[in-house]
Parts: sequence; structure tokens; C-alpha cells
Amino acid sequence: MKKNHIYRSKNAFAFIVFLAVIISSCTFDEQVDPNRPSLAGVQTEASQNQLNNLIVGIEARMRNNLAIQTTGSGTMARELYLFDADPRNTGDLLGANGSTLDNNTFYSTAPWGARYRAIKNANILLLALDNTTSISDTQKAGYRGFAKTIIAYELIEVLKSYNSARVEVADPDNLGPILDFNAALSAATTMLNDALSDLNSAGSSFSFSLAGFNGFDTPATFAEFNRATAAVAALYAGDGGTALSALGGSYFDLAGDLTIGPKHEFSLDSGDITNGLFKIPDNNGDQIIVHDSWLADAEAGDTRVTTKTSVRANPTTQDGLSGTNQTALYASNISPIDMIRNEELILVYAEASILAGNLQDAEDALNVIRNAAGLANYAGAQTVDALTTEMLNQRRYSLWAENHRMFDLRRYNLSSSLPIDRAGDQVFNVLPVPLSENE
Repeated sequence: MKKNHIYRSKNAFAFIVFLAVIISSCTFDEQVDPNRPSLAGVQTEASQNQLNNLIVGIEARMRNNLAIQTTGSGTMARELYLFDADPRNTGDLLGANGSTLDNNTFYSTAPWGARYRAIKNANILLLALDNTTSISDTQKAGYRGFAKTIIAYELIEVLKSYNSARVEVADPDNLGPILDFNAALSAATTMLNDALSDLNSAGSSFSFSLAGFNGFDTPATFAEFNRATAAVAALYAGDGGTALSALGGSYFDLAGDLTIGPKHEFSLDSGDITNGLFKIPDNNGDQIIVHDSWLADAEAGDTRVTTKTSVRANPTTQDGLSGTNQTALYASNISPIDMIRNEELILVYAEASILAGNLQDAEDALNVIRNAAGLANYAGAQTVDALTTEMLNQRRYSLWAENHRMFDLRRYNLSSSLPIDRAGDQVFNVLPVPLSENE
């Protein structure tokens, strides 16, 4: 099934499902709209079509506010500036004039809300599966494996920005506590392993279609995405051995296409959304500008500089900040955004190999990345510290403006190494949990 049709029907459904959740705490006379699906309609004896609509909604929700999360973390990590009409993008996020981050504004509330809307739809799917006899147990296993994998993936994305997450959210009237990074990551890992068991029991094909998972749309191939996510989780837990083991079941391939992996897809169809990280070249407003340090620190001949960014016809300035280059990461406003591609998995392999003491393997992997960027083989010392520095540098350039750098610096205690662009600016490396979550 083509993604455009999937998302067009699903966005409406996802909104209705969420609206039903939001108003559930109030008392109204029951109303039934025969033209639209309802939350009650999928809680008991959901049809396969209703279950499939939930799948579409989960995928649609995963894309929401990706741009806000990415530009927010990228600004804090001094990868980029977002020059637009909102001064908070060049003020709050850079700690201008001693300011602090706001826990009740778009850059803190929007990414959190978007991730949890996707998680909510996945939890609704899991509840529906427990209360329907319309499909077989083998089919149910496929739906469960998908839903649990996506919940874990979204929780990891929350942790990267907020350093904590609320894991137990299936019952909106009985939410679990917000857990610290390690506890929440452990819960996500458990969920991924449970999901793998479901996928292994799901037969040879899914009973639903997926958008953006070309080549990963059967239980066996989707399990490769599950293991890729598990490898990332293990790496973030500092467990190199487990990360390497998980990579063995993923689509990691040192000799493979660096771009392979599931993607968020977009379209211009009615009801769908576009890629918010695409910016019109040489636009005077709403532009992602490359931080000068990213350009200055690049090795001579690194093709990632010229493929990911472009030189503006005229340098631009806003709020005392300036830049000569702009993003060229996406060719159009319907270009896909990677979830986890092979290039990232090779970098995961390099980092996990360092953690496991396999330094030659790490160097070999880093050379794959370097060579792909037009650079010669690594010529530095083969020590843990030297290879770690090289690995972080390759992540910096391969994963530029993809919501990685701020977290990488935080987990290696390197945030203090970031440049200060203006007198009075500060460095932040974690977003505040939204105010509404503490009420």
C-alpha cells in the first residue's frame, strides 16, 4: 500500500483517538459518530481494518515535531542555528543573557508530546489486540512485535533529549513515574527483547502494510530494525558486547550501502505532512544555518561538508549570530528522514568495539566511514582515547543535524567543550521535562 494513502486516512484517525483520550476524564452523554472510528470501537473486538488504521497512525505520529526536536538539540550542540521569526530559537536554546530553558514552551513540549502520541497509539493497539478475536494469535504476534519495538524506539528518542522518560503510560488515569535515564533505557531494552520474541512467533508475513519500511516489512526483516534499535540501546547503556551481539541480527553491513534502513516518509497529499527540516536555498527567513565551527573543524576534502550543506549566495545574520552555509541535507520538502541507517550502525559498531576492547575492529569501521567521505584511513594512535575521539568526530559529521550531537557530548561529558557564540550565552545539554508532566 502506498504511504500517501495510508497517512491521509490515518492522521484523522490518530487525532480522533487522541481526542477521545483527552476528553475521557470529563462526563458527556455517549455519542456515536457512524462516519468516524472511536476509541471504544477498537477497545473491544476491533476488526483487522481498525488494527491496521492504528498501525498507520503510529507511523504518522512518529514524524510529528521531528524538526523541532532536531533543530532544538542541534542549536544547543552548536551544530546549527534556526533563523526564523521566533527569537527563542536563538535566545533560550543558547542561554542568551543568562536565560534558562522554559519547560512550558514549544521546544520542550512539542518533542515530548509527539513521541508520547506515537506511544499512546501503540498502547491502544496493544490493548485492542488483547480484546479481539478477529485475527489469529500468529497475526497478533506481528502487531505486538511492531508496537513494542516502536514504543522502545520512541522512548530512546525521548531519553536523548530529556535524559528521563515516563515508561508506564498505557493507562492515562494511572501514569507511572518519570524514570531516570538508566531505568528507562533498561525498560526500553526489555521491551525490545519482548518484541523480538513476538516477531519470532509472527510467521512469514505481517497482516498490515508499513510506510517507510521498504525491505523491513516482514516479521523477519522488521526484527532487523528491532535489533538495530537494541544495539543502539545497549551502546547508550555502555554495554559494547551486547551492542555487538544485537548488531549481528540487524542490517549492519560494513561493506553495504550506508543509506539502508527504515525512513520517515512525507508527501504533499491532503492530510499528510512535509519534511520540516527542508529549507528553501538562500531563503531570507526560516533557514537552518550551519555553525561556523562545524565548517572550520572539518578535515580538508571531507565530502560531507559539501553534500550536507551549501554556501549561501550571501552570508546571513540574526540576533548577533551569523553563517555562510545553510542546510542541504534534504533535497525537497518530501525527502525522507532516516530512523537508523547502516551508516549509523557502522558507527555503533565502531563505538561498541572500542568499549569491548576490539580496537582494530573499531579502526576498520571508522575507515569505512572516512573513506565514504573521501578521507584517507585513520592515521592516529590505536588507543581507546584516540579512537573514541575519532569515533565522536565521525559521528559529528556523518550524523550532522540528526539529533545526535547534543546527546553524544552529554554522554561523554564533553558539553563544556562547545564554543560560546556571544557574551552571556550558556551551554545546555538536556531539555526540561514539560511542566504539564510535573503537575
